[in-house]
Amino acid sequence: MSSSGPFVRYQNVQKSYDGETLVVKNLNLDIAKGEFVTMLGPSGSGKTTCLMMLAGFETATHGDIMLDGKPINNIPPHKRGIGMVFQNYALFPHMTVNENLAFPLSVRKIGKAETEEKVRRALDMVQMGQFGDRRPGQLSGGQQQRVALARALVFEPELVLMDEPLGALDKQLREHMQYEIKHIHESLGVTVVYVTHDQSEALTMSNRIAVFDDGIIQQLADPVTLYEKPDNSFVAQFIGENNKLNGTVGAISKGVTTVDLGAHGKIKATAVNVSKGDKTTLSMRPERIQFSSKKPAASKPSLPAKVLELIYLGDHIRCRMDVAGNEEFIVKVPNSSLSSDLKPGVKGHVSWNTEDCRALDFAG
Repeated sequence: MSSSGPFVRYQNVQKSYDGETLVVKNLNLDIAKGEFVTMLGPSGSGKTTCLMMLAGFETATHGDIMLDGKPINNIPPHKRGIGMVFQNYALFPHMTVNENLAFPLSVRKIGKAETEEKVRRALDMVQMGQFGDRRPGQLSGGQQQRVALARALVFEPELVLMDEPLGALDKQLREHMQYEIKHIHESLGVTVVYVTHDQSEALTMSNRIAVFDDGIIQQLADPVTLYEKPDNSFVAQFIGENNKLNGTVGAISKGVTTVDLGAHGKIKATAVNVSKGDKTTLSMRPERIQFSSKKPAASKPSLPAKVLELIYLGDHIRCRMDVAGNEEFIVKVPNSSLSSDLKPGVKGHVSWNTEDCRALDFAG
């Protein structure tokens, strides 16, 4: 690898299928060697197209894709040396597990003894060592996905691409596989580019996440920054649960503004890419908000609230409230600190810290 440059680079990449509409718009993205980067976004946001261009199954309409400092736009997929894992496993049904894993090695003209050793090692890595003689049809979905992962890793690629690989699995198995893949990545140090629309999956596994919408990266950051400090309303809404209140930005001083909520008063918030006079949508995470039947100290931003509904979710209670005209305002209360005065119909106040309330672009 060129010592200074990124391992994967998208440079001014655009993609159009019809010559008019851009599915990917001027993408610039650098991925370092050994990183686990997730492309996250809703259907049609361009994330899978970006992955398929890197794999070689789609061609960029404009711009360059570089791997290890070399342009790969004109290199066919099978010569890029990239491992791939798909949602539908894409295993050969007529071959045994061992034969499925040996296939990418035979294409690379690797000898029989070395092939057997590499296959055994790859299967052991995904705890499938005892299933080598079975066919894919004799395995569960989770086992097939492990085999597909082993096949992508068996020829020791430096880059592995994964397209919604856990989408077909049930919730418990999916969460278990997230940790498996994360640990394999950490132990091998391989570079992974992962595509999903599942935000909790992205937060669990990635070093960095690129949030896509409408063919553009809306924000690229580590999971903590993305969740705690969203750059705009789309990211705030897409990553985790989020409360919204609309208002107008007042004067801004040292990054803090007073937002006018009209008839509901004014509250302080952290200003993010907004200017005085702009319409704004405030973003607040449900677990960062406290409810009290008494008015909080004047130093804390607060608003009157009325409890509408309580939903028991085991480790926490989800409280739906009416706050500043928003009847879908959610406060998460830990089960351990639930007080007896928290019940539907009760009036009180919600409060939070100024840094946990972000004044973002207007989301309507």
